[in-house]
Amino acid sequence: MDLFSYNPDNTTDDAPDDVPDSGEEQKGAGTDVQKRIAELREAISYHNRRYHDQDDPEISDAEFDKLFNELVKLEEDHPELVTDDSPTQQVGAVPKAAGRKVVKHQQAMLSLGNGFEHSDIEDFATRICRFLGLDTMPELVAEYKIDGLSCSIRYEDGALVQAVTRGNGQEGEDITENVKTLPDIPFVLKGKNIPKVVDVRGEIYMTREEFEALNDRQAEKGGKVFANPRNAAAGSIRQLDSKIAAERPLRFFAYTLGYTDAKFESHTDQVAALKDWGFTIVPDVKTFSSLEPLFDWYEKLSKTRFDLPFAIDGIVYKVNSTALQERLGFVARAPRWAIAHKFPAEQASTVLLDIEVQVGRTGVVTPVARLDPVYVGGVTVSNATLHNEDYIAERDIRICDKVFVERAGDVIPKVVGTAPNGRKEGAEPYKFPKQCPACKSELVRLEGEAAHRCLNHFECPAQIEASILHFVGRTQFDIDGLGEKMVQMLLEKEFIKSAADIFTLAQKRDELIELEGYGEKSIDALLQAIDESKIVSYPRFLAALGIPMVGNQVASLLGNRWPKFDDFMHVAQSEEGQETIQNIDGIGPRIAENVCDFFKNARNQAQLKAFLDAGVRVADFEVPTMEKETIFTGKTVVLTGTLPTLSRDEAKHRLQKMGAKVSSSISAKTDYLIAGDKAGSKLKKAESLGVEVLSEEDLLSAE
Repeated sequence: MDLFSYNPDNTTDDAPDDVPDSGEEQKGAGTDVQKRIAELREAISYHNRRYHDQDDPEISDAEFDKLFNELVKLEEDHPELVTDDSPTQQVGAVPKAAGRKVVKHQQAMLSLGNGFEHSDIEDFATRICRFLGLDTMPELVAEYKIDGLSCSIRYEDGALVQAVTRGNGQEGEDITENVKTLPDIPFVLKGKNIPKVVDVRGEIYMTREEFEALNDRQAEKGGKVFANPRNAAAGSIRQLDSKIAAERPLRFFAYTLGYTDAKFESHTDQVAALKDWGFTIVPDVKTFSSLEPLFDWYEKLSKTRFDLPFAIDGIVYKVNSTALQERLGFVARAPRWAIAHKFPAEQASTVLLDIEVQVGRTGVVTPVARLDPVYVGGVTVSNATLHNEDYIAERDIRICDKVFVERAGDVIPKVVGTAPNGRKEGAEPYKFPKQCPACKSELVRLEGEAAHRCLNHFECPAQIEASILHFVGRTQFDIDGLGEKMVQMLLEKEFIKSAADIFTLAQKRDELIELEGYGEKSIDALLQAIDESKIVSYPRFLAALGIPMVGNQVASLLGNRWPKFDDFMHVAQSEEGQETIQNIDGIGPRIAENVCDFFKNARNQAQLKAFLDAGVRVADFEVPTMEKETIFTGKTVVLTGTLPTLSRDEAKHRLQKMGAKVSSSISAKTDYLIAGDKAGSKLKKAESLGVEVLSEEDLLSAE
């Protein structure tokens, strides 16, 4: 049966686990929107794994970004569909721990929101001004978005002590010895005003010329030939043998600071300090106070970027003032004060060899184009998404057609249309299958949906397998040795029927040893890995459950509020759970609804019990230590009226940074009401209940 029982109509994770998807127009609303969100999430997660874990992407950055941007917009339009496992709530991929130490970032190393059109950047500027209560846009810094591997390097008393990949934003792989081989990275900082502690953040990359030379050398000796400079850099810096990294032409651009005990007034001050300390900084950093000249520079650079000696896939815009950055803060996975403006997609033509359909873990059936391999957007593409039956019919795409394939940046490739005069005589229109390719059940297309579904959720082998593979994936339980081949064998032999059964496999050791291709040593190693995975982190466990829109970042927000998982479950199952959860900064009403629906479902409760009975334990969440306690720490606060200088969003953000629980309604449990002008019924109720009333000045003075 499926991993967890969840109403398919509310599920947003439907596309196949191994199929690239692409950002294309959204039709309709309701279940159709849910289906598209599900396709996007599954595809983005797949390509994140290819990009971050395997350093072997199948699509370009631009196409990945287009997909991601479409998902962001759909979730903004339908916040009720946001879940913590959505890629919009996560950063990168969980680091590979095999053979390398995993290190927690002292300050989260988050990703960036993306924009493709000028209107996206205009919306970004509008959001900043609205949040800060400004009439004009604050000064923005614009700098190249280097296409490489993000890295954080810690210096203590000026000396290099550790280097870590971004990983999932909260923790990454220790790559210290490899980073020490890079000529652009100083062992000891020079210059003035060197902080006692500082995390220098930047991008490890290769120049185009050095990348081509490396591939020539690799081909000559029969080694791996890399798809693009980013993959070559990522694969080189993550080698366990630092001698290999030393042989590769790796370089480093420093572009910002993470945690530090020093203070800087602006981002440009940080960049100047990095240069003074001995780093190579991103060239041609500019500042803008209005959007028109900023867009002029973007248009110019989009035409000349291939003349640069290194690859860039866009421009990053940041609010220059660090004081304003502090006020703006973060959403679940990205800073409010920065955005990446990505360059347009690249296209190439090739032949469509075949169309196959694959079944995702929630039953959505997705057609996939099998292509004559073609190089586009920096990688060789052999598979691309075709979305659904309507997408194929509207573009009249037929097998053996010459088609255009688009890949924007590092996004999922897609077939965007057919080439003129590129059709063979006699080519027939494509007919979508009527039966599930995995279980032969009749496929159903629900009213208002673009997708076909296999509704045989508890017996369809493709859905069962996909659910379990999701559970054991790198961003979830990450059980070494439990890959696709082993999961398929365990299901075929009926050693497991659900994810909870994985944790009882030790009882079948003697039978497992008899499996073809596996000996006693490998089975014991697998069983040990399973046993070690039974104590799992809060974020990984929640991500593994497959709750729509709930991933590591949202789980961290929940853990920060309720460090004990049992306490969190009690709230999620309570009548007031949804309202309580949605008041957490970074979690909207739809995420809260999905969480509560999941934990109130009887079948899901039975599955959770099965995990506990099998010995799975969720570790308490490590709540970051607050710099100082305030009168609001641990208190429940309600806002009402119009505050003199702060917007409601910023006031809420500041209170939550001080450890307050911001509620939308007054009750006897409320500790403080912060009232502004035109405070209405909440003020009267607070006075009647004896709740202490404070002003904006009280809030600001507490920081």
